[in-house]
Amino acid sequence: MTPETIEGYGVRLRPCHLADVPEMVAGCADPEIRRFMPLLPDPYDSDAARWWVTEGAPAAWAAGGAAYTIADPATDRLLGSIGLTRLSAERATYEIGYWVGAAARGRGVATAATRLLTERAFAAGAVRLELLTRTENVASQRIALACGYRHEGVRRAAGADGDGVRQDLIAWVRLADDPPGPLARLLPDLPDGRLTDGVVTLRPVEPADTDALYRLHSLPEVVANRVPPVAPERAALARRCRLAASRWLAGEAADLAIVDAVTGAVVGGCALFYDEPATGQAMIGYSLLPEARGRGLAARTVRLVAGWAFGIGVARLWAGTRPDNVASQRVLERAGFRREGLLRGRLPGPDGARVDSVVYGRLATDEN
Repeated sequence: MTPETIEGYGVRLRPCHLADVPEMVAGCADPEIRRFMPLLPDPYDSDAARWWVTEGAPAAWAAGGAAYTIADPATDRLLGSIGLTRLSAERATYEIGYWVGAAARGRGVATAATRLLTERAFAAGAVRLELLTRTENVASQRIALACGYRHEGVRRAAGADGDGVRQDLIAWVRLADDPPGPLARLLPDLPDGRLTDGVVTLRPVEPADTDALYRLHSLPEVVANRVPPVAPERAALARRCRLAASRWLAGEAADLAIVDAVTGAVVGGCALFYDEPATGQAMIGYSLLPEARGRGLAARTVRLVAGWAFGIGVARLWAGTRPDNVASQRVLERAGFRREGLLRGRLPGPDGARVDSVVYGRLATDEN
């Protein structure tokens, strides 16, 4: 690639100019940008910005990559920055990265710039482009999906903070011969961000739900039905809540908080795991805090999730319970699930024992 100006999708990508320095300083001093780009000079001042324009960006081009200013086509003012790092000349593989200033966020600027540079890179001979995001950087993950990048997995400790702490990074990848357009999601967002029947409300799990879910999953009767049946550490629950949005976007699981629609209190948790996308099968699990039991909230939850799941293309839902978990079996029956059989020794039990699992299923074609 050569440092020439390109335009499309409402943005301009052009070489960096010294006139960009004030906007670069303002952008790179933004705490939100620094949160996900911790290796930027601190403080980021005009000297750092001038170094990038006069030395950093030219070096990126010289190394076979690219370094563009994202500019407003009408004013040519800087909105952000985007570039490519050549990872392997032999394999024609590059990493794409970007940032957008606060004033330009929410306008699709990063998506437009990523789409434009992706197309230009492939036209120039790139075969594989990688976009690496921090696990909690949900906005960037949405951009990756909108630009057709596929979730390829987690690169453990691939990133570093300024203090040397290693961070996992999620790899999103697009190949030159991938179909054009956004990537269809296995698990779309909930309509209006929630499901509700007026009595119970389901919404995506958030980091603030850690205390409630830790209390829930530490209850002896809930621990007995966990796989394996071991109480979680609070740090593990906190990580689950922190990564819930990322796992949803990757199509792995829809992790939901069960909320009392009247009081707004979190009263339980529910998760839909898309365990067999090829066959259209997903698994559901749920549990309630003691104060919420006996009110029919679990059955309402399962019905709401089932309706949403079948609406997004899931063909079959299944759930498993321990043979002695009669309460959960009644919940499933009230929600339209049918008992299908017993899987002997399916689950790990305490002290190395194996535990049977009673399987329930519901099809999209079943009557409500």
